Amino acid sequence: MVGGDGIGPEVIAEALKVVAAAGVALETTDFDLGGARYLRDGEILSDETLDELRGHDAILLGAVGTPDVPPGVIERGLLLKMRCELDLYVNVRPFVADSHDFVVIRENTEGPYVGEGGVLRRGTPHEVATQGSVNTRRGVERCIRYAFETASTRPRRHVTLVHKTNVLTFAGDLWQRAFDDVAAEHPDVSTAYHHVDAASIYFVQDPGRYDVIVTDNLFGDILTDLGGAVSGGIGFASSANLNPARTGPSMFEPVHGSAPDIAGTGSANPTAAILSAAMMLDFLGEPDAAEHIRTACQAPPEGTTAFVGDEIAARVTD
Repeated sequence: MVGGDGIGPEVIAEALKVVAAAGVALETTDFDLGGARYLRDGEILSDETLDELRGHDAILLGAVGTPDVPPGVIERGLLLKMRCELDLYVNVRPFVADSHDFVVIRENTEGPYVGEGGVLRRGTPHEVATQGSVNTRRGVERCIRYAFETASTRPRRHVTLVHKTNVLTFAGDLWQRAFDDVAAEHPDVSTAYHHVDAASIYFVQDPGRYDVIVTDNLFGDILTDLGGAVSGGIGFASSANLNPARTGPSMFEPVHGSAPDIAGTGSANPTAAILSAAMMLDFLGEPDAAEHIRTACQAPPEGTTAFVGDEIAARVTD
């Protein structure tokens, strides 16, 4: 358990409450990580702590980040380090509302987030900054394969590749060729391609057209926030950072941030954390409990953080 910063510990507490109500007993270890820890003693994610995390089956994370820590320090030093070191190469974000039920499969360890790039003549009128997107055939293909495997278990059996192949001709070409090759192995799954700008329109105007979406790290990061907005709000958006090979723990976290402005007020919505815990239970082999939790989160109640957790827990036990 990594409660983290701001509202993180509050929403994780409610998620654990609901898991217990669903009848699943978890053996947990609390890890003090995040912006507050970094400000206190400089720890972000040491190799020693990373080794401790490797000994667990799953990681449930609330939210990390504080205004006093420069942007990128915690994101790169903690979240991205965990994703890369634990090989959490698939990010799964489901979105369910009255008019749609789709899931975004986002490549989670490559793209612009690997840190390729640099700056020349910083602070001068002639400053140059570059930021490259790193895409490997292995990284792209294994993410696409996971998307097709996911689609094969869903009623519609459809996968849409989202990219920008008309402009990002090198990375886009790699994604398209890998997509086409994997699609040929799955004749039972239908496919489509959308440019990311078109997908942004469809997310708002017609999200029901989607079933499974597969996309790169950057586009997936942006689109899934939009997916949360069209599915009731970011407070309902859950996610899983998966190591499908299970060579280490997978990580589960709500999509929202640490929201330090409302920390301690009891106004944070814990539903996303609760749904993330349900995804964790699926991963841990407790699908019935996970489904009970998802059902209990339909038409989620309004109220304080603790009230919402109590109400959902009560629904699970009914």
